[in-house]
Amino acid sequence: MDPLEDVLALVGVRSSVSAGLVAGGDWAMSFPPPAGVKFVAVRAGSCHLAVQGSDQHHPLTAGDCCLLTRRARFTLASDLSLPAADARTAFAQARSTAGDGLARTGTGEDVFVLGGSFDFGERAHALLLDALPPVIVVPATSPAAHTLDWALAQIEHEVRTQPLGAGLVAEHLATVMLIHVLRLHLARTRAQAPTTGGAGPGLLAGLSDPVVAAALRALHTHPARSWTVADLAASVGVSRSTLAARFSRSLGQGPLEYLTQWRIALAAQQLQAGDRTLASIATAVGYGSESALSTAFKRVLGSSPRAYLALSGR
Repeated sequence: MDPLEDVLALVGVRSSVSAGLVAGGDWAMSFPPPAGVKFVAVRAGSCHLAVQGSDQHHPLTAGDCCLLTRRARFTLASDLSLPAADARTAFAQARSTAGDGLARTGTGEDVFVLGGSFDFGERAHALLLDALPPVIVVPATSPAAHTLDWALAQIEHEVRTQPLGAGLVAEHLATVMLIHVLRLHLARTRAQAPTTGGAGPGLLAGLSDPVVAAALRALHTHPARSWTVADLAASVGVSRSTLAARFSRSLGQGPLEYLTQWRIALAAQQLQAGDRTLASIATAVGYGSESALSTAFKRVLGSSPRAYLALSGR
């Protein structure tokens, strides 16, 4: 099993692509905090990116792509010292007027920016997003940028030409792009720190450590197995103490704590699907009874399975 694929499927990523932004001359545009993860790709020209709460500014040129992983206001501009127009007004006007559907600011058409967002389920932050840096930049000058260029070129074509089904096609391509960026970020952290993990504690840091990655694959393949740390360590060929230390350093928790979190995430997904009994779900995720699952569920999520369903609107 692929833990990254498992988590992306579990958190239910949904992609959306906004209208493109055309800009030129002196300009600045302020964007509201995204509900999920935001992507920004510069297809022509150059601009600067600033994210609220960070002192670091990012110069972006044609071919650069970045992910913004925090719910923070951000600004794109030719000069960040300029007063910024409200992006919501510009994009609303683009949708309401006849024309090519592109938002515009400044004078001229030197710059073209694609943007979109990825919305995730409620468990995404704990399982994936909290471990990502606030901004992930893939520069056009890096070999990795070529991997993204095909998807971005196709998204640009759909946004500019608006053929039938353009929105759906662009959304699926955006999900492809997201997976590529996460892969590239994972490869970068592996190269920077192959045995200690280069990301903050979380799934990607775990996947950047080959020993922890092997353990994660075992847990995701057989979540219902009665694992012990010794069994898991033997399955990946290291000592119990080595696995425990590397797992804790990479994910900020021990192997069995992670397994509990993953089992409860699986149980919550199956509960929301509504096609299985609580007893069958308990067995499927490694608990011997409904009461054992309910106890673990309440410890992890703060409510019983039935209360969780009521709170989620089912």
